[in-house]
Amino acid sequence: MNDLALLLSPEGRALLDEVRDTDPARELAVATRLRREHPAELVSAALGQARLRQRAVVKFGAQDAARMFFTPNGVEQSTRASVAAYRARRLAEAGVTSVADLCCGIGGDAIALARAGIRVLAVDRDPATAAAARANAEALGLAGLIEVREADVTEVDTAGHDAVFVDPARRGGRGRIFDPEAYSPPLSWAVSAARRAPRAAALKIAPGIPHEAVPEDAEAEWISDGGDVKEAVLWFGTEPGAVRATLLPGPRTLLSRGLPDPEVRPPGRYLYEPDGAVIRAHLVAEVAEELDGGLLDATIAYVTADELHPTPYATAYEITDHLPFNVKKLKALLREREVGNLTVKKRGSAVEPEELRRKVKPQGPHAATVFLTRVAGAPAMLIGRPA
Repeated sequence: MNDLALLLSPEGRALLDEVRDTDPARELAVATRLRREHPAELVSAALGQARLRQRAVVKFGAQDAARMFFTPNGVEQSTRASVAAYRARRLAEAGVTSVADLCCGIGGDAIALARAGIRVLAVDRDPATAAAARANAEALGLAGLIEVREADVTEVDTAGHDAVFVDPARRGGRGRIFDPEAYSPPLSWAVSAARRAPRAAALKIAPGIPHEAVPEDAEAEWISDGGDVKEAVLWFGTEPGAVRATLLPGPRTLLSRGLPDPEVRPPGRYLYEPDGAVIRAHLVAEVAEELDGGLLDATIAYVTADELHPTPYATAYEITDHLPFNVKKLKALLREREVGNLTVKKRGSAVEPEELRRKVKPQGPHAATVFLTRVAGAPAMLIGRPA
């Protein structure tokens, strides 16, 4: 909080502009020079904030990140802007006009909600984090729609808002927390708060949550952005029992139809690697049906098919070779085909990609992708290229 107060002063804002593009390799020299004219504490705060802003570009974009204020945890744990904007659109389309954003962090979701025209009460119990959220609302011209309150979320009355969004802390002193009841606040409390919301509610949770932990009256959605799974969301007041995978940009959404597991087939001409959100949502069967395909192995999420069918929900590869797992044979084949650019993917194999790469020593002008997996229970290698 002291750092933020310094940076919000006229001298602090000017210094932030000056150190904005500082190369980390030159930071010591820049700090030495600036301390001749500015207090050492302010210089350290400005350079630290500049580093955080540079890290935040990937989540918030260069324009917003250059104006916002961050804490180290805030950069690490905040929602990517594209995901927050998608969620805000869903709430706006559901008729939501006001949201209690509980565990708001540095305000990433509150910003997206406000930009969707939704009034926000943003609550966080950490003083420095709440101060950063307040500064961000002001910096982005959204203070009229975002009220920031420093408080324990379990003691906040949300009755004046027609929706609730909860993003419980999922990290502790020893790293990530996998037990939903060890979240802060616990998932059971968040679910209770969501059920009291008059119109809708959304709970952001870890994508690895077991499906059996999803309440029966909730919709479960897994979201990926650019192919990377970012989060799962439990929705209340939408479609109870629905399961979906949403891919950004887009969005493109695949809904569960409750299909049985696909049959296991011998490798066809094409292998499809489903998007991570599809896999987490247990919707591989829906993709396999769309592709008229089956599984290489009953326990592995690789779909095989004889025809090429473009789909946003999986990446297609044309398979040229199917071999039992054998490093010497793979090395000889890659040498024969002069493969130097080798992509190694694994699913259901104990072999690490870098270990295999060291053993086969790829050399040459050509490229290939090798899949280390199982085919009907047997360790196998499939070699191919993007279709």
